[in-house]
Amino acid sequence: MILMNEIPDRFWSLFRSVNRSTYIEALLKINEEYEYSNYFLSREVCIQLLSEYFSRKKYVIWQDETEDDWDELEPPATRVLNWLLRTGWLRKVDDYASMTVNIVIPDYAAVMIEAFSRLLGDDEDETQVYIQNVYAILFSLKNDPRSSVSLLNTALINTKKLNKSLQDMLHNMDKFFGSLLEQKNYGTLLKEHLEGYVTEIVNKKYHILKTSDNFYLYKTDIKSWIAAMREDSSWINKMCAKSAASTRGQKKAPLTEYDIVEKLDQLERGFDDIEHRISNMDKEHSRYVKATVTRLNYLLNQEDNMKGLVIRLLNHLSEYGCPDEDLTAVSARMNLSQMTILSEKSLYKRRKTKADFTEQLKDEEESEELSMEEVLNLNKVRNRYSQKEIEAFIEGSMTDGKMVVNEQTIHSDQDFEKLILAYDYSTRRKSPYKVEEEDSEMVHCKGYTYPRLVFVRRTR
Repeated sequence: MILMNEIPDRFWSLFRSVNRSTYIEALLKINEEYEYSNYFLSREVCIQLLSEYFSRKKYVIWQDETEDDWDELEPPATRVLNWLLRTGWLRKVDDYASMTVNIVIPDYAAVMIEAFSRLLGDDEDETQVYIQNVYAILFSLKNDPRSSVSLLNTALINTKKLNKSLQDMLHNMDKFFGSLLEQKNYGTLLKEHLEGYVTEIVNKKYHILKTSDNFYLYKTDIKSWIAAMREDSSWINKMCAKSAASTRGQKKAPLTEYDIVEKLDQLERGFDDIEHRISNMDKEHSRYVKATVTRLNYLLNQEDNMKGLVIRLLNHLSEYGCPDEDLTAVSARMNLSQMTILSEKSLYKRRKTKADFTEQLKDEEESEELSMEEVLNLNKVRNRYSQKEIEAFIEGSMTDGKMVVNEQTIHSDQDFEKLILAYDYSTRRKSPYKVEEEDSEMVHCKGYTYPRLVFVRRTR
């Protein structure tokens, strides 16, 4: 049955109604109760449900085009329920045995309400249709003698859903590129990246495909099973026989060998498409990360280097239509062109004759071999602080031969680095200092966390 043919014309009036948000919320509330009901919902239950819902929120219901003055006198819950019944979003079923009026949701309305629920909610994503589902279905289809061709149809549907979900995910990644350019400072851009892209794409969707449900863990097995089933004529004949038995007495024609092989081919092409889309997502992900780093670098250095200042100047000129007085002021203070462009001889230069490549080659200079000590010196890491500076840091904080690390020890990043290097220096055998207490409490001060160490002079 084609549900589109069942929809009444007045059904679409919800989308042009001034109260559409109220009507949609009422439908979702009734649908939520409808899912947990073992039987029909009576009219009284629906009115009570909507009354309790409207009592907890602020709302305004305007007069609709299909309502008259008498409808405005009705309580809000009754008024909304009557409007949904008139427009075909809900349907009445009279139970004459119990003398009650029951409310049901038509099939076509259930499809639209499900769409509303998905648009308003963020509970579940279609990437939850894991590859393991297809893996488990094909495993059962290949090894369980009771399996039928319906499992193959289910695997094909799940593959199409996952492909569609990946395609939507790929196409929706471009909105994050637009938000990059809208951010004007470092903090808001970093917040948008962490709370938007990382949370929505990486952790919720992209993460699923790349970790616990990694596509490549199952691709090889699935493709080998598809190839084995395609070449197994006895298995195909068995599926055809089961299809003929299930459609006996129906107008639907049973599946042929060609139909089953075609479904297997579609399933294999679906997995090829998944692989291509994941590859494209990797490219888009890398492109977004590169663009984010570039934008962050620009926002951090826009006033510190020439490139950032030139970009700010160009943005300023384009924002105000590049007036002549601004151009005159800029040209009076700086030259943005290379001198070769402004010279008289820069329009045409005689092409030089090509010289023989071998004639321009110079003899290679023999490099002097370095000794082992010189190689070690080249590879030696250059310390930022000398040994004397570390010793001066320890001696400057010592009292009665002891340096007790406390809240007054660290005042800057340099002090924090020196404390780390001082501890490393004290662990060496030739160091004149040692740490007396290593398992000590932690100090939290001025954004730094470090142990409350005690440095003393080492006795020889």
